[in-house]
Amino acid sequence: MKEISPQGVGIRFIFALILVLLTYNPSGFSFVHWAANAGFAPLVLLAGVALLIGWIIYIRATLRSLGTIGLILAAVFFGALVWLFISWGWISLQEAGGFTWVILIILAAILAIGMSWSHIRRRMSGQMDTDDV
Repeated sequence: MKEISPQGVGIRFIFALILVLLTYNPSGFSFVHWAANAGFAPLVLLAGVALLIGWIIYIRATLRSLGTIGLILAAVFFGALVWLFISWGWISLQEAGGFTWVILIILAAILAIGMSWSHIRRRMSGQMDTDDV
């Protein structure tokens, strides 16, 4: 099995970010906005199913590699990081759109970590994860 690299983690993050931002973003150009305006149409259904497949792949991999405790720890870590940035004045809670972007990027980061964590753990500890057959 091929080793994980920073580029591999970066690619996973980019794809997770694309998935998250295609699903919803505050700019108004997302599946949620499109579906709300277009109504129920075949193309909307096809795009929704494609996004759902992507979400299922990322969520299943994240839950399997991080587990519930790891997922909670990742959320708490990023929550504390956001709180630190708010206390330093780097993030403002007055602008909801900006804060929404931060949350979406964090969600993509958690999904990318979940997709990469088994590789990272194997590299750090030498232990390999396998799925039950």
